[in-house]
Amino acid sequence: MRRAPALLAAVAVWALHAAALAAPPATLDADIEAMLAANATPGLAIAIVEDGKTVLSKGYGSKRAGTADRPDGKTLFEIGSTSKAFTAAALAMLVDEGKLKWDDRVVDHMPEFQMYDPWVTREYRVKDLLVHRSGLGLGAGDLTFVPRTTHSRAEIMGALRWLKPETSFRTTFSYSNLNYVAAGQLIEKVSGQRWEDFVTARILKPAGMAGSFADGTQRFGTANRAQPHARLGPPMRGAGPISVLDEKRGLGPNTGPAGGIASSADDMARWIALQLAQGKAAGSTKPLWSAAQAREMWQVATPTPIAPTEGPMAAAAPKFSGYALGWSVRDWHGERVISHSGGTLGFLTHVLLLPDRNVGFVFFLNSEDGEVFQALIYNLLDHYTGQPKTDWFTLTQAQKAKRLEAAKAALASISKPANPVPQSLPAAGYAGAYRDAWYGPITVRAKGEAIELEFPKTTGMVSTLEHLTGDSFVARWADPAIEPAIIRFNVDVGGKVESASMKALSPIADFSFDYHNLDIRPVR
Repeated sequence: MRRAPALLAAVAVWALHAAALAAPPATLDADIEAMLAANATPGLAIAIVEDGKTVLSKGYGSKRAGTADRPDGKTLFEIGSTSKAFTAAALAMLVDEGKLKWDDRVVDHMPEFQMYDPWVTREYRVKDLLVHRSGLGLGAGDLTFVPRTTHSRAEIMGALRWLKPETSFRTTFSYSNLNYVAAGQLIEKVSGQRWEDFVTARILKPAGMAGSFADGTQRFGTANRAQPHARLGPPMRGAGPISVLDEKRGLGPNTGPAGGIASSADDMARWIALQLAQGKAAGSTKPLWSAAQAREMWQVATPTPIAPTEGPMAAAAPKFSGYALGWSVRDWHGERVISHSGGTLGFLTHVLLLPDRNVGFVFFLNSEDGEVFQALIYNLLDHYTGQPKTDWFTLTQAQKAKRLEAAKAALASISKPANPVPQSLPAAGYAGAYRDAWYGPITVRAKGEAIELEFPKTTGMVSTLEHLTGDSFVARWADPAIEPAIIRFNVDVGGKVESASMKALSPIADFSFDYHNLDIRPVR
């Protein structure tokens, strides 16, 4: 009689695993089409991998708003920060080869590497480059490459020397793109190959990802590519109708190790299969990286905070959450999920793995409509883990509406006052050469009574300033895809500009527009 419960338990486990290998949801096509139409979102692509096989790879909507040019499994999208897992894998391969260790000091391989604090510089280990515990603030220094700059990777890494930490080293999770740029520099230093060449030769080609590009700008030579889209207002980015962005003003090659790859649903399905197989590519007898390194890349190194969630959305809150090496680790109703999202100007990507069920999937959007993304991800997680069906789209739409209303109210509170304080100086009084230690040169010009602000290393980042009040002005840039900012000049008692500070105008601006980290000083 005692064998019956054990037999029932074994059957239950078998049934749970079998459910994971079921076909994708029967309503998936209809759900996606309905969400795209309801949200006026241009296009989407998806791939699903079960037990090492691609069971779905297709596109929906359009590559460019207003056309009938539908994406498919081979359509290229920017994959943003999901590129970070490729950088982590490249370092894992070098660890396997004995060319470095995770606990090696970075400066022992790359003496030019510097953080703000000399002690932190000396103690910084290879693993620290990947796990977002540097002490820097969220996205600190991202303006060195966002949205598109002429800074070299060496210059971007050099910005770390000047960025003041916000927390103590290794105490707090705070997302850092610049650390991944430094990781790319380390790969080049140790391997003798550029990051692009290493990733292409050692990962993309062996994995069968022949249609992907480590230098995402190379996608411009491929006709089958999606165009970026965003809602540029009014009154702020994230609201208003969909606009097509200029793809040539997106991220440049200098951001590669942090978020520069371009790929497709077909190819990312191969990446998912490679990950689930612990580095073993289809048709290959030798894994690209060892099982030990596969485990290491999924091992949480930095706990990540879990935001309090109320109401129906609380069902989506994890019980645990952390960051590993290029991957986030959390649970979905107690089941382990390995994932990473990626966002660039006009594109969103999300890769999710359910390793205990040997299932993974990836979504691409050629827009920034994250609520569509979120709803579809939750739908598939529910499907593959056997959870009851929830109307996640309605819930995420309501969440978005609440967030936008709060942002609009906050934006209205900083609008130009009815009786603004006059500016302290004529236009010529603000004009001159300025510099920020980590960004570099900034120019202010007098054009008659108008004031022009330019960040010369960033394409399209020039603005005729709008007076707000006192010595504060609004910068709306020539490239409308760049978040507007407020600049405040600090004028001394002698009528000279001592410094200037900035912040994003929109309360929901992407964190990579880190104007608040600038400390702008006149060049004397």
